[in-house]
Amino acid sequence: MGCDLDKVLISSSQSNFNKRLGELRIEVCEAATFGPGSDKGMKVARIIEDIRTHGDEGVARYTQEFDNVRLTVEEFLVSSAELQRAHATIDKELLKSIRRAIKNVRKYQEEIFVADKNTHPGIRYNPIRRIGICVPGASAPLPSTVIMTAAPAQVAGVKEIAVVSPPRHKGSIHPVTLGTCHELGINEVYRIGGVQAVAALAYGTDKIKRVDKIAGPGNQWVQTAKRLVYGSVGIDSVAGPSEVLIIANEQANPAWIAADMLSQAEHAPGSAVVVTDSQELAEKILSQLKKQVEELDRAEPTRECLSKSSGIVVFANIVEAVEWANEFATEHLQIFCGDKSREISEQIENAGAVFIGAYSPAAVGDYWAGPSHTLPTGGAARFCSGLTSNDFVKSTSIIEYDREKLAESAADIIRLAETEGLDAHARSIRIRLQD
Repeated sequence: MGCDLDKVLISSSQSNFNKRLGELRIEVCEAATFGPGSDKGMKVARIIEDIRTHGDEGVARYTQEFDNVRLTVEEFLVSSAELQRAHATIDKELLKSIRRAIKNVRKYQEEIFVADKNTHPGIRYNPIRRIGICVPGASAPLPSTVIMTAAPAQVAGVKEIAVVSPPRHKGSIHPVTLGTCHELGINEVYRIGGVQAVAALAYGTDKIKRVDKIAGPGNQWVQTAKRLVYGSVGIDSVAGPSEVLIIANEQANPAWIAADMLSQAEHAPGSAVVVTDSQELAEKILSQLKKQVEELDRAEPTRECLSKSSGIVVFANIVEAVEWANEFATEHLQIFCGDKSREISEQIENAGAVFIGAYSPAAVGDYWAGPSHTLPTGGAARFCSGLTSNDFVKSTSIIEYDREKLAESAADIIRLAETEGLDAHARSIRIRLQD
C-alpha cells in the first residue's frame, strides 16, 4: 500500500506545476464550507430555517436523523449531576494535564488582552454577554476545544457560556469533554450538534436561549451554518477542517515532517502541505509518509486525505515557497528550516498560527502553548485571525463635547452635512449654538 500517494509530490520541473498548485489550493479552500448554490449548502439553509420555525422539535428531529439519537427536549441539557460525575471519572494525571493546559491558555490570553490596558477616554470595552461554543463530536473526547474557546472567553469576562456537542459517545457527550466543562465552571451543556445546534444558538428556542456570538471549529456543515447565521449573531471565523503547511529546507528531518503532516491529515478531513526547495527532501518525506501512514489506526481515511487534499511541493527556491505560503494563508504554518527558521518566520504575513523550528509542531499549539487552536481555515487567514480573548469584547465609542468645543467645529460639520444633502444633521448643530 502507499503507491497512491505518489501524486502528492508536485515539482516545479513538471509542465503542469502551476495547474496542480491551483487545484491543490482550491481543494483546500473549498473544504471549509459548502458553496451557497450547492445542494448541501442549500440543505444547510433549509435546516436553519426549519429550526427558526419549529425550534426544539426541529432540533430533536435532526438529532435523530443525523446522529441517530432520539432525545426529548428535556434531554438536550446535560444535568449538573452528570457534569459532576463526568469530572469525578477523569483520570487524575489527565486532570492535572487539563488544569495545566487551562493555566497556560489563561496566562497567554490575559497577557494579550487589550481591554484592561486601554486608557483612552474615547473608547469603552464590554464583554460579550453570552456566547455559544461548538465542540466537534468525535467518538474520542475533545477537551482541548473546550479549553481553547472557553478560557479566552472567561478571560474577557463573558458570563454566560453555552456548549453544544453532538451525542456521538453512547448517545451523549464524552465524559472527558463534560468533565472539562465542569472544571471550567461551565454548567450549560447541550447534547446537540451540527447545523441544528448552530441555528438553535443563533435564533434561540424555547429550551435554548439565543447567544450573541458562536465560536469553535467543526466540519463543513457546522462552518457553513455559522457563515449563514452571521449577522444575526457574531461568529469567530470559518474554522475547519484542519490544515497545516510546512516550509522546509535541506536541514529538516523528513520523518518528523511526515509525522506532522499525518497529525493533521488524520482528522479526516484534514490537509497537509509541505513547500520546499529540495527535491531530495521531498522524496524522503514521501517515503516516510508511505511508511508511517500504514502504522496508524485510521490509516485508510488518513491516506485518502493525503491523496485528495495534501501535497509535497518543490519550488525552484525558498523565496517562491514563502510567497506561495502567504498566498495559501494556512491555518497552521510550521517553519522547519534549521537556523533560517526565525528569519523566514518574519516573512510570513498570512497564517492562523506560526510554529518556528523543529521542536514546535502544531500539536504544541493544539493543546498547550496558550494561543487558541481555533484558527481560520480555507485561506481566511488573509483577512481573519485566530480566536483570542479580544474576540469576546466589543468596543463602544465615547464622544463628549461641551458648547465651546462644538462651536469650534460647527462650521465644518455643517458644511459636510449640507454637502451630503442632510439638512437635519446641519440643523441639529445650529440649534445648539443659537443664542
